[in-house]
Amino acid sequence: MMWIFAGSGLAVAGLAILAVLAVRMTAAARGLGAELDRARRMLPREGDEPPGLRVRSGETAWPSL
Repeated sequence: MMWIFAGSGLAVAGLAILAVLAVRMTAAARGLGAELDRARRMLPREGDEPPGLRVRSGETAWPSL
């Protein structure tokens, strides 16, 4: 009977550890999402011209290799 209690206690402890790790992972994922949103806001939108870059029609901004 003692082994049943010990095994159940270890199972509950293992589940508690998994719950803590899941909470930490969720918090890290939210932080990463916020960081990605900040980075997206800093990037120019499609079709916007980068500041200081003026290109005449027919020319490319990058030299050909």
